[in-house]
Formats: sequence, structure tokens, C-alpha cells
Amino acid sequence: MNTRVAAVAELERRIGHSFSNRDLLERALTHRSVTKGSPKIGDNERLEFLGDRVLNLVVAEQLMRLAPEATEGALSKLMNQLVNYHACAEAARRAGLRDALRVDASASKIGARDNDRVLGDACEALVAALYLDAGFPAARDFILAFWADLFENLDAPTKDPKTMLQEWAMARGLPVPNYRVIKQAGSAHEPIFTIEVGLPGLEPRTAVAGSKREAERLAAEAMLAKHAGVL
Repeated sequence: MNTRVAAVAELERRIGHSFSNRDLLERALTHRSVTKGSPKIGDNERLEFLGDRVLNLVVAEQLMRLAPEATEGALSKLMNQLVNYHACAEAARRAGLRDALRVDASASKIGARDNDRVLGDACEALVAALYLDAGFPAARDFILAFWADLFENLDAPTKDPKTMLQEWAMARGLPVPNYRVIKQAGSAHEPIFTIEVGLPGLEPRTAVAGSKREAERLAAEAMLAKHAGVL
């Protein structure tokens, strides 16, 4: 067994999946330096495109579970920590993808196998290959396993602005912020709420949104920005 064949076997062992479609696996592991633009030899760029979408979905789904109170903005920041080529390259190294790659000799000499961009792209291609060969659960299992350390070491998500405002007010001896609807417009299917948030001795702030919850959140953000110097 040559070195690369052994590396591919080790990759499959680590990820816990033996590919039924070997051509699909080979394509995922083939860097464009090998193909030199030839349509007869497929590289992993198209698979990378699909793998990126699968990765985004799995990470977003997991973040919703791990941070149920996080705002959309906080979730987006966490997402950026997990979906980037450095994170993908880290997962690729843990999976043993480096030695399984098909890279042109000249590209290998200049360090392609250790390049985060090359490894990250190949990792996304492998996600797509798993998805196509065994379905979404296999791709999700791979991502949750090889991104596990990253999920565990995420920066703490920003608290919801309503919670932040309440904590800020209580620390200064103020009562719980008061939210009230000062205007409701639109139809029953597409309402528009104008919400005002008030605290004793402070100028109230208002916000408009398509739901009470969102309008209250935006009003709290405005109050924090105005009086607490945050957000």
C-alpha cells in the first residue's frame, strides 16, 4: 500500500465513513493544481461550493441550539468564528486530510498541503462528498465531530439587549424597564409596532418593527446606545 492510499484509508477511518462512490472521494481530495484546467480530471472546486452551504446550515443549526437567547447579530459573530478557511483547515488537519490530498508536485513543493486555504477548501469539498455519498446526517456528524473543539471554545455570545438594559438599570437602582406599545399600524398579517421603552429620569427611546419582540429589542438597543454608551 503506497503512502497516499494509506492516508486515504486513515482519513476514512477517522471520519467513520467508507465511501461507496470512490470517484466522489477522489474528486473531493483533488486540488486544482492536478487538473491544470483539464475538464477530463475533476478537481474539488464545485464540491467546495456545495460543502460551504452544507457547513453553514449545520453550524447555524448547532448555534441555535447552543445559544438560544443570542440575537441574530450575536449568532452572526459566532458563525464567523466557525465558518472560515482557518477553521476548516483546522478541522481538515484533525481529520487527516493533509496527506490524503492529491496535489501537483510543484504545488506540494511550495507548501500547498500546509496552506490553510487549500486545506479549508478541501475540507468543504469533503463535507459535500459526504453529503452526496451518504446524505445530510453523515455530513452533519462529520462537522459536529471535527468542529467540536471550536464549538466548545466560542467567545460568549452577546446578551440580548433587553437583558443588558435590565441589568444596567438594576445596577443603578432603577426599576425594570417599561415597554409599551405607542402605535400599531399595518394589517393583521403584516403589523407594524412602535414600542417605547422608559426608565425613571431618562429620556425614553422608541423603535419600529414587524413584531413586538423585535421592536422591544431595538428600543432597548437604542436606550443602551443613548444612556449606557454600549451597542
